[in-house]
Amino acid sequence: MSTPAFLARLKTAQRCLFGTWVKLPTLETLELLASAGLDFITIDTEHAPLSLESAYKLIAHAQALGMSALVRMPDQASNDIQRLLDSGADGLLVPRVRNAAEARHAVGRMLFSPGGQRGLGITSRAGRWGLKPLDEYLADGNERVLRCVQLEDRAVLEDVEAVLDVEGVNAAFLGMGDLQLTSGLPASHGDLQALVDRLLEVCRARQIPCGAAAQDAAAALRSAARGFSFVMVSNDATLFGKAAASLGNELRRGLSA
Repeated sequence: MSTPAFLARLKTAQRCLFGTWVKLPTLETLELLASAGLDFITIDTEHAPLSLESAYKLIAHAQALGMSALVRMPDQASNDIQRLLDSGADGLLVPRVRNAAEARHAVGRMLFSPGGQRGLGITSRAGRWGLKPLDEYLADGNERVLRCVQLEDRAVLEDVEAVLDVEGVNAAFLGMGDLQLTSGLPASHGDLQALVDRLLEVCRARQIPCGAAAQDAAAALRSAARGFSFVMVSNDATLFGKAAASLGNELRRGLSA
């Protein structure tokens, strides 16, 4: 891996880190994202049909290009936590965490014993195929992996301290889309914005990085100014789709001129 772990980058960065969701299993698009100067990617196995093998290749290639590689799990019950960490992912996002018990269960599967249930896999990529010293492999797994809970429910944000005080949780992510669905309120509503302010305040007090998603660069910069530590801007498929749509519209306008 040619880049420092994402958690380490967050701790030393003097600015918000910007990335995008990855839904396409193509290495060529990763190269284009790296050329654009993005800091990281988040491989989206929750809302894209990406296989474990595709995720593995995306992790390795992104890191070789200088980007950190996170993975959003499909759900809390996924059996791939162990193998994605063995693949060298910089961190995992666990969706729809609703309380402290769910947070404890999720992060426990990312920590080595005695703090958790992650199995020893030093002969994997994370252990440099058995070449990394055991103590370094264990320390990296416990101290350098981002263990991020996605908070997408109004009730959990109202009790956010309990979740973020769970041992092993070292990052939070605001799921505004589902928060709107579960609350029945628009993102701009004062009650939701107050919950966002509280989340950021609690994260700052615990020195826990907090992430968010944004549709475009302007929204991402507003999130950075508000205090978010990392922001996913759009996604690879939509970025490509918008560029293709713009080209198609321009051609059609030219033909009708």
